[in-house]
Amino acid sequence: MKKSQRFSSSNVASSKGFSSSSVGGSSSRISISSSVQRGGAGVRSSSSSGFGSRSLLNLGGGSKISSSGFGYGNLGASRGFGGSGASVQSPGIVNVTINQSLLAPLSLDIDPNISVIKKEEREKIKTLNNKFASFIDKVRFLEQQNKVLETKWKLLQQQSGQSTARSNIEPLFNEYINVLKKQLDGIQGQKGRLQSEFNNEQDRVMEFKRRYEEEINNRAAAESEFVVLKKDVDAAYINKVENETKLNALNEQIAFLRALYEQELGELKQQVSDTSVILSMDNNRSLNLDDIIAEVKAQYEDLVAKSRAEAEDAYKSKVQQLQNAAGKQGDELKNTKNEISELNRAIQRLRAEIENIKKQIAKLELSIAESEERGDRAVSDARRKQAEMESALQKLKQEMARLLKEYQELLNVKLSLDVEIATYRALLEGEESRISGEITNQVNVSVVNSASGGGGLSSGYGGNFSSSSASFSGGLKEKKRAVQIVSTTESLRAYQAS
Repeated sequence: MKKSQRFSSSNVASSKGFSSSSVGGSSSRISISSSVQRGGAGVRSSSSSGFGSRSLLNLGGGSKISSSGFGYGNLGASRGFGGSGASVQSPGIVNVTINQSLLAPLSLDIDPNISVIKKEEREKIKTLNNKFASFIDKVRFLEQQNKVLETKWKLLQQQSGQSTARSNIEPLFNEYINVLKKQLDGIQGQKGRLQSEFNNEQDRVMEFKRRYEEEINNRAAAESEFVVLKKDVDAAYINKVENETKLNALNEQIAFLRALYEQELGELKQQVSDTSVILSMDNNRSLNLDDIIAEVKAQYEDLVAKSRAEAEDAYKSKVQQLQNAAGKQGDELKNTKNEISELNRAIQRLRAEIENIKKQIAKLELSIAESEERGDRAVSDARRKQAEMESALQKLKQEMARLLKEYQELLNVKLSLDVEIATYRALLEGEESRISGEITNQVNVSVVNSASGGGGLSSGYGGNFSSSSASFSGGLKEKKRAVQIVSTTESLRAYQAS
């Protein structure tokens, strides 16, 4: 896109808005050409200007300025400054291209899916409208953010003044991070203390478990001993029953023997009586049978008494032994029962203690789990806050760097504008002084700006003074400026010669 305009005026004005004094001659001519190129990242314009010699030497003449405007993007602008008269040249003939597809005949067939297509088109239009509305909202949001950033930049400029002092927010972040680290250390210490308490409780549980196992072993040994004692008691009871049976049998035997002995004694007495009768009948000799019978009777009585005494002694000794064994075993059984009852009570007590310890362990494990969870939450929260603060600090640093960079760019632009103003002022003052004859030397001013960046706007002026102003954009990395002012008499001579 290129526009050209032509102005004629008695005043000279640059595209920057700096006006020069009225200089003129009989046939002076100032020509300024400008071209605009639109690239991918910005707009670059170059201008060249030349001052004729007669405009600097003669007075009262007319001056002529030829200038071209420029425009870019959807919004085009041309800037020019003119005086009393102006003539505008029309653009040349533009080639017209015709889309051949528009000349093809239209198909008037009705599509059966036209309603579906229209519905889809309506939906697409709605979607595009929504996207456009969201884009507008985003643009408004970005404008608000831009205003906020401008306000922040103004506040930073007010706070910093002429210096670029850094903000003291980093020590606050460091202090907060140190506080969080102290809290983390305290939580870790509490965790270690709870872990030691948990280990102690585990040791106590293991001790109680060992004692419980020992008591179980003692109980098993006591039960086995009780079984053995019960077997012994059963054997003693069986022996007692057997002894009682034997005693009854012996008593019956004694009674039987007594009856037998008495019967034999009666028979002997009868025989003796019969024998005596017979002897008395057969033998007339006188025999003393009473003494013999008494002696035999005494012998039998002694024998019966001895047998009875021996049987009674044996029975009494056996009964005494059985009674002693039964008493001893009864005492042992009673002691065993007491021990078993005590062991049962101890087992019940240990079970109750174990249940209480288990409950305490469960409570401690729950409290430890809660403490670990709280500690993990606190640690994760602290880490999250630390990460957020670090990211915020990084963003603030980046924002500060960007603002400082923009500030530097603005300072550089201001410096370039000041240099251009000073250049124009020096040129005009020198021209006025040369015209009035105050000075004899011409001032040649050259402003060279070198810049590297993604895109922007650049303009150049060439002639007896030349300027190449830098292109600036968001991607500028460095700028170097050099201002060279050279005073020579050759420039004046060149003007005078022309």
